[in-house]
Amino acid sequence: MNIQSTSGLSFVLVLLFSSSWAASAQNPEDFLQCLSLHSQNSTSISQVIYTPNNPSYLPILQFSIQNLRFTSSDTQKPTVIVTPSHESQISTVIKCSRTHGLQIRVRSGGHDYEGLSYVSELPFVVLDMIKFKSITVNTETRTAWVQSGSTVGELYYRIAEKSKVLGFPAGVCPTVGVGGHFSGGGYGMMLRKYGLAADNVIDARLVNVNGEILDRKSMGEDLFWAIRGGGGASFGVILEWKIKLLSVPQEVTVFTVDKTLEQNATNLVHKWQSVASKFPEDLFIGIVITRVNSTRDGEQTIQATFHSLFLGGLDRLLSLMQESFPELGLGKEDCTEMSWIESVLYIAGFPRGESLEVLLDRTPLARQLYFKAKSDYVKEPISKNGLEGIWKMFYEDEAEAAVMILSPYGGKMDEILEYALPFPHRAGNLYKIQHLVYWEEEGEVAAERHISWIRRLYSYMAPYVSKFPRAAYINYRDLDVGVNNQGNTSYAQASIWGFKYFKNNFNRLVKVKTMVDPGNFFRNEQSIPPVSLWRKKKGD
Repeated sequence: MNIQSTSGLSFVLVLLFSSSWAASAQNPEDFLQCLSLHSQNSTSISQVIYTPNNPSYLPILQFSIQNLRFTSSDTQKPTVIVTPSHESQISTVIKCSRTHGLQIRVRSGGHDYEGLSYVSELPFVVLDMIKFKSITVNTETRTAWVQSGSTVGELYYRIAEKSKVLGFPAGVCPTVGVGGHFSGGGYGMMLRKYGLAADNVIDARLVNVNGEILDRKSMGEDLFWAIRGGGGASFGVILEWKIKLLSVPQEVTVFTVDKTLEQNATNLVHKWQSVASKFPEDLFIGIVITRVNSTRDGEQTIQATFHSLFLGGLDRLLSLMQESFPELGLGKEDCTEMSWIESVLYIAGFPRGESLEVLLDRTPLARQLYFKAKSDYVKEPISKNGLEGIWKMFYEDEAEAAVMILSPYGGKMDEILEYALPFPHRAGNLYKIQHLVYWEEEGEVAAERHISWIRRLYSYMAPYVSKFPRAAYINYRDLDVGVNNQGNTSYAQASIWGFKYFKNNFNRLVKVKTMVDPGNFFRNEQSIPPVSLWRKKKGD
């Protein structure tokens, strides 16, 4: 239950703390007293605070955890969870966390692949934005304000409530929170038409390190640039985004076509590499690689699933495919025309006819598993021999539930300059790869076995993907590419991973960080460092 107190938090402190919790932070009692003293209404703030002695603490912590790797008993837990319902409460949490030496981890939907929105090695507070989920759609101006605790599913639902011909180019998974998704770039199956989610953000409001609430005008263009692709957690707490809504046709066309190795999958994937980024921008065809049971008893094979969204009608799609990719053998029977919002459900894996209300459900679509992910960018087609080497690795025991997702670029992504936003992966990329491996077994032995497999796959891919740097996507967070030192880190240390995510934009991000958070309060294992700190360490 929530902590209830009519006389402020100090009255109930003695009931809240066990010796084990008190040892987990420097001054947790003082932190809660600080919240009470600096809140406009101490009763109100008490109703959004959860400590480990509170029966609701674990359910709230675990509700938005998407990766079971971070649910073990030895995973560091937050000193306090705060689920703010008012903006002033966020400012108070920041001020009191700074005063009492606690880190802040901000969680929107809990999809950070390495759990950085709810895990820390240092004493910390989770600021869970789940109550910040207001969405205001204005069809006349074709804009919307979206609070950062909203999910992309909730956003799509609210747009569809108001219009059948407006949409937004965000992610496929409806439970992803927009706070982190947009701040890392955010992409979906309309990226070839409209670019990233972040490309279509036109204003934002955030709370800075001093507890001040800023919008685009008051934060300035440098900070506004940084939070659209540079990861918001380095710069403040995102309250809400203003986005521009974009045109979608009354009907779109979708298809899903499975091809196994016995059905010429290798040649089809090889050909796809040369054509997918050159299709008209209305057409997105991605590939999902998995291992499946073969038609031969007791045997398995590799399957390439070609999945598509076309912002147009069936006849035009079939004509395009016959012209550019006839090898796939796409037929009318493979395709379905539907509204754009229906395609959102289809692409997310819901059955045809499912109610749109499922987009409002924040619980995961599938049973939660342990997983590890990595990312790559491909600039030249991988040879058939190279593809066959991937298939060979997918037959290994640890790859039973491995997935490789290939997402084509081109179109609008080629038109936007790589320094327009912190997200630099634009022209020159044929497609992006998301590497994933899932497993069910508990324990470190199983985790190490599967993580070792995906690391070996990543090593195998090195000759076939981008180089100098080997690029990666921050929303597919991977601590293997480099981490900061605990506490304050150096520029040199952070640049190991920073140039992989941001290329030369990393340097501008460091300058912005130095301006807005020179003391490096907002930090994690892969946060942008301020330049002042590493210069001091070098003796400058």
